[in-house]
This record gives sequence, C-alpha cells and structure tokens, in this order.
Amino acid sequence: MQSIIFDYLNNYSSFQLFGLSHWIAIFLFFFMVIFLPWFSKTHLEVRHQNLIGNILITLVFINYPIWVVLEFIAGTFDFKLHLPLHLCRFANLLLPIALFWKNDKIFQILYFWGMSAIFQAIFTPDIIHDFPHFHYFRYFIAHQLMVISIIYYVVVFKMKPTIHGLKNAFLALNIFLLVAFISNKFLGSNYFWIMDKPPAGSILDFMGPWPWYIFVAELVALLHFYLAFIVYKFLDYNFGLIKK
Repeated sequence: MQSIIFDYLNNYSSFQLFGLSHWIAIFLFFFMVIFLPWFSKTHLEVRHQNLIGNILITLVFINYPIWVVLEFIAGTFDFKLHLPLHLCRFANLLLPIALFWKNDKIFQILYFWGMSAIFQAIFTPDIIHDFPHFHYFRYFIAHQLMVISIIYYVVVFKMKPTIHGLKNAFLALNIFLLVAFISNKFLGSNYFWIMDKPPAGSILDFMGPWPWYIFVAELVALLHFYLAFIVYKFLDYNFGLIKK
C-alpha cells in the first residue's frame, strides 16, 4: 500500500497554464459560482438548500485531511510541507465553523481571505499536477470550491460581509502571517510563501525581492479586501443578493 500511494503521489503529468484542464477549471468555477446559488435560491426548498451547502462544506473541509492521510500512508509526511500553515489549508479547516454553524466572525475572515485571493488562484494557480491527479482536484477544491461555498451562503442564506469584518480579516491575516513566520524560522519551512516565492511562479514575482514583496502583498491584499466589499455592495444594491 505504501509504495502504491507513494508512486501515485509522485507520478503525474505536468499542469499547463491555460491548457485544456486549466480552461475547464476556469469555466466550471464561473458556471458554478453563478448558477448554483441562483438555482438553489430560486428553485429549491430550504432542506435542499441546506443539503447542497453541507455537501460543499464537507468537500472543502475533508480535502486537506485526505491529503495528510495519503502522505502518512506513503511515508512522505513532512512538517516542513504538510501542516495547515498555508492560508488556504487553514481556511478550509475553518469553513464548517463559518458556514455550517454560521459563525459570523469566522465567516467575515474567510469571505475576505477567499475573495481576495481567488483571481490569483484561478488564473495563476500554484499547481504542478495536471488532471486527473488528486492534487489537481485538491487545489481547485481548496480554492475555487471554497469561494463557491462562501458565495453560496452569501446569496442563499443572507450572510453578508461588513467593513468591521474587513478590518478583522486584515488583522487575522497579519496574525496568521506572524504565526507562519515563527513556524518557518523554527521548522526551516516556507509556509505562506513568506521566506521565498513559490517555485511554480505567482503574482508575487511582480512584487519585488524578499522581504519587500511581503509588504507589497499586504497592501494588495488590503486593496482586494475593499474591492471584495465594494463588489458585494454593488451586487446587493443592484440585484438584491440578500433580499428574498
């Protein structure tokens, strides 16, 4: 079993930026993020709305633990690589608290975290494994499906971001950055990409050398938080996102 899982995790076709599998992921994201909340809100009963929401939350939540189990079975689990100290992994684990139990404070944080990073995750994904590898699905579930889940709950269950939530999300982002930095110094790791840029290339490549790209990224994240809030207010005002 160990050798089978090890071989599976380490043998894959290379992901091609804007290749066929990438375009399929992009199309599915935009289709689901628009169609699923609209269809659920306008055509489904509450119990079916809850069922879809629970399925989305479960898929996102179990994504990271399944990966950890596979790495343990393969004998390749590494504290420098596989802890939930990248933002998306940590956010995935928090998602049930935010949505299933409808904890507004955690929802606010995840809304702004998720919406601020989604376009990078869509158009410049940090991934090297192509379809149909587990890591291909793991990446897009961790990022795109998490955002679909959040928007689903905004539209269907009227959870709404606020300016106060924006401030708390930015504070939480910096607390997470500090925890990741301390962990990186202790472990010799590169969680949250604050010791070096991702090897696969990302938007950080345009933000200068270390450590300056960290400060630039902070400003970009804050700008994205405000844009995410403005977009929500615009759509709610013009299309009644949270109105029955």
